Amino acid sequence: MNTYTRYPVQLIRGKGCRVWDDTGKEYLDFISGIAVNTLGYAHPALSKALCEQAKTMLHCSNLFHIPAQQQLAARLAALSGLGKVFFCNSGAEANEAAIKLARKYFYDKHSSKRNIITATKSFHGRTLNTLTATGQDKVKVGFDPLPPGFLHVPLNDIAALEAAINEQTAAVLLEPLQGEGGVNIAHADYLKQVRALCDRHGILLLLDEVQTGVGRCGSMFAYEQAEIRPDILTLAKGLGGGIPIGAMLANDKVAASFGPGTHGSTFGGNPLSCTAALTVLDVIENENLLENCRLRSIQLMQGLEKLRLEYPAICEVRGAGLLVGAALNTQAADIITACRELGLLILPAGPQVLRFLPPLNVSASEVNEALDKLSAACKGVFT
Repeated sequence: MNTYTRYPVQLIRGKGCRVWDDTGKEYLDFISGIAVNTLGYAHPALSKALCEQAKTMLHCSNLFHIPAQQQLAARLAALSGLGKVFFCNSGAEANEAAIKLARKYFYDKHSSKRNIITATKSFHGRTLNTLTATGQDKVKVGFDPLPPGFLHVPLNDIAALEAAINEQTAAVLLEPLQGEGGVNIAHADYLKQVRALCDRHGILLLLDEVQTGVGRCGSMFAYEQAEIRPDILTLAKGLGGGIPIGAMLANDKVAASFGPGTHGSTFGGNPLSCTAALTVLDVIENENLLENCRLRSIQLMQGLEKLRLEYPAICEVRGAGLLVGAALNTQAADIITACRELGLLILPAGPQVLRFLPPLNVSASEVNEALDKLSAACKGVFT
């Protein structure tokens, strides 16, 4: 079905940070499957692990214990400090699970709290609940009646959030850094205030790290940089390095509200996807990719700042780790097209923001190459 406005390119293979189309043209990929290809393309460790797992078992039912799933749950719990994990297949499914768990938690407490407060410009998925939770009207057109129970307030406005909380509020759901909404950062002080506010009102803090988690922002989870911990955390995208997997994590107290029959997933946490995720976590650790992410982030953002001084059409450079945005005072589409023609793939975050999402193992020379191509594109479009 015609649900995507596709670029006029057919990609057929990739290696590292590069992809090739069916004409043989090479591109430097700073999209990474929209923050999915954590290790780039055809990483030898991931390729080997997937091939080996495929020889034994791709899938079995969650009616049975799955060793790789148990190992991955233990690994994620140790990394996050959250006690339990539910596995699914996507970010939207992880956020659906988070919404369900938050409501079930208060149901079990014989409380009427059900409503979820989210941020304007947020993005949480395409299911009916998650698009209603999303703070962008454009994704909701034509899908009414939408489910009740969601309210939106501006990001980084603690007074607006506190004013919105009432006796029906169950949770606050935020992205530490809004990707789709324009690469907008939830400031660390704000997140600390939100955590304190949730504690004071006896409500839950849900963090959507579908795009920001698994090292994308320079720490394993972006919330670590604010020195807080959510009650519920959602992951997907980069967790599987290209294999579909989602995860919803919760502390033990909240997780206890999910028992047999309350939620499920046929494919969630299958042996192949869990093997992929375990390998991604191994490579991040073994190849010191969090440090590489932080270093390449500084390099990329400094290069973008130089371009901003040269081209006034670039208004602001913002982001964290290798989720970086360049806000423009004009439409982003022309620059994106010019970059693609020069062999650099980037994508928008709204109509006037360029978004850069290279793999976490991108090299210094590849960042410089991307900046050179972007500079040439800016020269062609802005002069």
